[in-house]
Amino acid sequence: MLTMENVTALRMRRHCLTRRAGAAEYDALYRDLSPGLNVHWHGFGQPPCLVERADFDDVEYNGRRQRQRILVKGRFQNGNIGFVEAAQMELFAGLYRRPYKPTEHSELLRELIEREGPLNIEAMKRMTGLLVKQITPALHRLQEAFLVFEDQFDGEWDRGWYLFDEMFPDVDPARISRAEALLRVLPRLAHRQVYLTAADAKDFYGLPARDVAAAMEELARQGILVRWREGYLPAQDVPLLQAQAFEPLRGVLALHRNDPLVRCGESARKERYKSPEKGSEVTQYLLVDGVIRGAVMGHFRYGPYDLHAVWLELPEQEAAVRRDEILRAVYAVNGPREEPPPFVPVG
Repeated sequence: MLTMENVTALRMRRHCLTRRAGAAEYDALYRDLSPGLNVHWHGFGQPPCLVERADFDDVEYNGRRQRQRILVKGRFQNGNIGFVEAAQMELFAGLYRRPYKPTEHSELLRELIEREGPLNIEAMKRMTGLLVKQITPALHRLQEAFLVFEDQFDGEWDRGWYLFDEMFPDVDPARISRAEALLRVLPRLAHRQVYLTAADAKDFYGLPARDVAAAMEELARQGILVRWREGYLPAQDVPLLQAQAFEPLRGVLALHRNDPLVRCGESARKERYKSPEKGSEVTQYLLVDGVIRGAVMGHFRYGPYDLHAVWLELPEQEAAVRRDEILRAVYAVNGPREEPPPFVPVG
């Protein structure tokens, strides 16, 4: 059945939310949804994870993969920190590498790391006389150009900075163009999302809309994607969806703001769930029967978050019937509260 309900059911299966993944399946899922991110507003140094998708502790698992340098750190979507498999570094360098615009500070640090590296920021400060607030943006500029590498293999602050070429001698950051990289990563994301729009993919990868749209049009021309509604389906999924009815996911989950399902379509969602109250923001989104239909509104703190309200895009009667189920999902992440938050309809 080629319906949005069946597409959603297959999406939940592909995200391993209907049935959690073992290690091999998890590795494939992580690769397809890379760059991997930490839980939003996480403790410093926490490894990336895919919440509710593994049948094991994937924070511990990915921490081990970091220590083994299987997962490595970089600056990817809009200069944000993410983690990819070291074997995939050339692909993601092609996708995200920014042209290097040297500054006095960035050149000073680049030459220093080349001569004396690896160095941590404290050593750079001591050897150059620069302030941390001068060093950090210069390092980020070099990092976004894939000229230096920050070796975050554990949760410690004292991390070494290397020349990128020293850590990845077989990787040429310029070998793969962004256009070619998009043609490689978009089918992976489409496989997991099943239905994917250009706007979803733009938000997920944090890349210009025109580049993403052009790549998706090219994939459709090649017969890898098929146009459907306002987006695309993987061509191989069309007969599958027509022939088989997939088991839907029933229930409510609270997803953090870096979750892959949240990142797809994030721009429009931010506008829809924008609070008029100062100091109130989305702390989690609510996945209801496989679709994001609500948000927990509050304020981030170190410790229990403030919990102001639950916004819902559900019929009033359904929200009332499922009140306890929704609150269990909210409390599972935020901890129980003496006074339950009010439910507020959206739209």
